[in-house]
Amino acid sequence: MSRKILIAGNWKMNGLKAEVSSLAKGVSAKYNNNSAYEMLICPPFTLVANAVDTVKGSGLKVGAQDCHFNTNGAHTADISPLMLKDAGAEYVILGHSERRADHGESDSLVNKKAKAVYEAGLKAIICIGESDEQNKAGKAVEVNQSQVAGSVPDNATAENTVIAYEPIWAIGTGRIPTSDDIQNIHAEIRKALASKLGQSVADGMRILYGGSMKPTNAEEILALADVDGGLIGGASLKVDDFMGIGACVK
Repeated sequence: MSRKILIAGNWKMNGLKAEVSSLAKGVSAKYNNNSAYEMLICPPFTLVANAVDTVKGSGLKVGAQDCHFNTNGAHTADISPLMLKDAGAEYVILGHSERRADHGESDSLVNKKAKAVYEAGLKAIICIGESDEQNKAGKAVEVNQSQVAGSVPDNATAENTVIAYEPIWAIGTGRIPTSDDIQNIHAEIRKALASKLGQSVADGMRILYGGSMKPTNAEEILALADVDGGLIGGASLKVDDFMGIGACVK
């Protein structure tokens, strides 16, 4: 089944208005409604609306890095999915390993947030991935299958959900699994999605790879059968590097 490649940039806690405006302008000008693949930037909350205005007309999508599961209420410092939609966001990253580690987010919480994202009319990018210890113990497949089972809602579809596989030990380290390992894990993730949601949904759902993807290795990774794009960290903060990854889409 044909799945359109998604190249998504997670800008994490980086950037002030002027520099993000410049970065968003640079990316959107070079992307310029490229129909070969979909491109997304996810800046900090304070810059979502600014980014939406900056990239208008370019086809570049804007998303956010997290949200609360409630629409509103007494949740100091939190952001609801409806607020993000109001700001112009189309996607929300959920369950990133840094959120799971730094804020103790569980599979069940990620699941709850994803349902709220759907209700707001947004798309969820649900992150999963094993630690270095789990990988070395040979538990990578087991861990990722478990996270799919717990984090992905039963009403997830290929239209409202993207999965991002990020081996935690590869994020920002320069270390990267072999192409065979990446393909194997992605294939196992798709099997887990099929078990939970049905084969047709699993066949249509995009699974991104994240973890030290850059222009020098993107072409090989993006050519793998079950890899449908990338969730990019550091390389998405440089226009040439980010667009260099996009240029690898065939």
